[in-house]
Amino acid sequence: MSDSQSRSQQGPKLSVTPETAMGQYANFVSIAHNYAEVLVDFGRTLPGRNDIPVVARVIMNPFQAKQMLRALSHNLEMYEKLYGPIADGPPGAAAPANPDGTN
Repeated sequence: MSDSQSRSQQGPKLSVTPETAMGQYANFVSIAHNYAEVLVDFGRTLPGRNDIPVVARVIMNPFQAKQMLRALSHNLEMYEKLYGPIADGPPGAAAPANPDGTN
């Protein structure tokens, strides 16, 4: 098998700019959708602030969103097998609801 055939079976190679490679910290997510798209806003909440700055927005079609959900679920299962269960948070602490009713 040639090298180019081997690469095509592995899938595309991701390329990341230095700025993107630094990543963004997010401790909040808001999800909205319509028939054709799922919009995911990642934000950073800070004590004492009433606004939540969006640090990244990802827009995808519903098929891609379902694939992401499966991949995230699979990876969290693997994480918990290695490191133990992920806590839901302190007892009695409820996650704050987004103004639009999504989390």
